[in-house]
Amino acid sequence: MAGALSTSFDQAEHSPGLQLWRVTHSWQSAMRRALAPHDLTHVQFVLLASLVWIDADGPVTQRALADHAGTDPMMTSQVLRALETKGLVERRPHPDDSRARSLVATAAGVALANRATASVEAADREFFAPLEPDLPGFAAQLGRLVRPRA
Repeated sequence: MAGALSTSFDQAEHSPGLQLWRVTHSWQSAMRRALAPHDLTHVQFVLLASLVWIDADGPVTQRALADHAGTDPMMTSQVLRALETKGLVERRPHPDDSRARSLVATAAGVALANRATASVEAADREFFAPLEPDLPGFAAQLGRLVRPRA
């Protein structure tokens, strides 16, 4: 044997990072299954649903959408192009800033976002069922780990 791992954990299952890694991959797999019938990747869903969610507050810029979704602005741009190609999102002139574009979900995009949200929320209920009735507290704990991007 070349050596042992130098760690402060006596068992791998005690590492919150490893457990989060495992849970994340399991949850992402559930999301892929839920979104496959809608022909959306997870990031496409997140951006489309986020756009539909925040669109009611007025013109949405790419930066505002990326900030809301917590995604990288360059990756957001690439995903938005794919959503545009699918006819789910349009870029329009921004009403207040001639340099910016306003993002709008098309009627097809809104309908798809709502259908996909139902599938995602059903998958979430099934995935997180073992945490009931503590699910609101778990979500709050996760929120404590979200840090602003540097």
